[in-house]
Amino acid sequence: MSAALENTLAWLRNGGHAPLLKGILHGIEKEGLRVDASARLAQTPHPISLGSALTHDHITTDYSEALLEFITPAFTHVDEALEFLADLHSFTLRQLGDEELWCASMPCPIPGEEAIPIARYGSSNIGRMKHIYRVGLQHRYGKMMQTIAGIHYNFSLPEALWPLYQQRLGNHDSLQDFRSAGYFKLIRNFRRHSWLLLYLFGASPALSASFMGDKPHQLQSLDSDTLYLPYATSLRMSDLGYSNKAQASLNICFNQLPTYAASLHRAIQTPYPGYERIGIKVDGQYRQLNANILQIENEYYSDIRPKRITHSGEKPIHALMSRGVEYIEVRNTDINPFLPLGIDREQSDFIDLFLLSCLFDEDGDISNEECELISENHERVTTRGREPGLMLQTMDSEISLQDWGHQILDRAEQVAELLDDVHRCDRYRSAVASQRAKLADPEQTPSAQLLNVLRDERISHTELVLRESQRHRTTLLNREISEKQQTHLSGLVGDSLRAQAELEAGDTIDFDQFLTNYMTQ
Repeated sequence: MSAALENTLAWLRNGGHAPLLKGILHGIEKEGLRVDASARLAQTPHPISLGSALTHDHITTDYSEALLEFITPAFTHVDEALEFLADLHSFTLRQLGDEELWCASMPCPIPGEEAIPIARYGSSNIGRMKHIYRVGLQHRYGKMMQTIAGIHYNFSLPEALWPLYQQRLGNHDSLQDFRSAGYFKLIRNFRRHSWLLLYLFGASPALSASFMGDKPHQLQSLDSDTLYLPYATSLRMSDLGYSNKAQASLNICFNQLPTYAASLHRAIQTPYPGYERIGIKVDGQYRQLNANILQIENEYYSDIRPKRITHSGEKPIHALMSRGVEYIEVRNTDINPFLPLGIDREQSDFIDLFLLSCLFDEDGDISNEECELISENHERVTTRGREPGLMLQTMDSEISLQDWGHQILDRAEQVAELLDDVHRCDRYRSAVASQRAKLADPEQTPSAQLLNVLRDERISHTELVLRESQRHRTTLLNREISEKQQTHLSGLVGDSLRAQAELEAGDTIDFDQFLTNYMTQ
């Protein structure tokens, strides 16, 4: 058992600080494709009845016009975040006519990249930049990979707890630096142990055959429409069909904020020969924002990110360096097709426990060697996580997935006991018990459940997901949205459209100059 974790939990309990944990903030971002009644990707533009994808706070698009993204505010109670997310689903479904919200991470059948419309955000400079960034992703990686959807879980510790925790540790840095270092400690331990989340909650062991097209692969055929791996947990999070030699050279392992920011800044400033061959502006049309390893920070894909709300026109790196880490964003969560929202309270509760144990546990910097082990464990679990006898690697030796998983759950259970006491409930220990059951019986994992339905009912991945999408649509349309919330969401539609119009009318420089100014910050 971790002495550091045990001592910190005792300090929280005995010092009377544990009630502050009621102030943990949670927010959820969920992506989902719009499809028609035959499970074909919607070719319609983002519905104007949902407002402006550029300026709406809660309903926007990700890569494609057809890839919706819902964003909740941050709440102290995760139930409130889930309720808000459900409201966004219900409100949106009422605007979609005959279209469905695809309830899985891996996309519907797509005949080719020409069927994927890139998201558009209007004629303002910032709107054009968002569109061109996505055009750049097309040229660099292809469109198909960008149709994968997921759930991002945002988490932050109560601000009042940080100075007390700093005093306990006898740290004399600025509070901003201490808080940022604390979040980076959380991130390092998350990266070491996040394979467990992939095992427990991965829900993408299969996909439509159209996703691979003519690419070579090692997947097996379940039927003419469905490819899979028998022990996979999350093909979404695997290296499947995705090779990024440019980003592989970055080797960012998140040891400290200054080195993290410097690495990303260097990548945004460093030309990459393969991207230079694409060209930036060809025949008067932009193909990408620049020819560097990264166009902007968000192009660097990681399963967890340090975050800070930015000011208008501010780069994320500058926000982090000037004001420190504000919250973290967990990005490795698959959409569970059997849940109306793709995630539920029990999963959210466990993620909270997992993140708190990562924050309060023992820690050290991640070496290049450990970084390679982390990547290897990640790939083993995404593609073979339920394989009997699967072994994972530590810096000292190999260990079975089950044994290591129970060690991590032991630490989460310590946190659960404290949170159950604080909230006067037993839901956190119950969340841990549910995960122990999945370690004991892999058939209880979402990935196994999905494959079992496909086999038992002899249906394709497309048929299953379309059926579940239609079932969830009925559930979400039958729930009531409060009159106050309905009025609020309806008002945001008009507000966002007016805000976009103001942006477009307010530009005072041409786009070329705007882009130069942004990139040279």
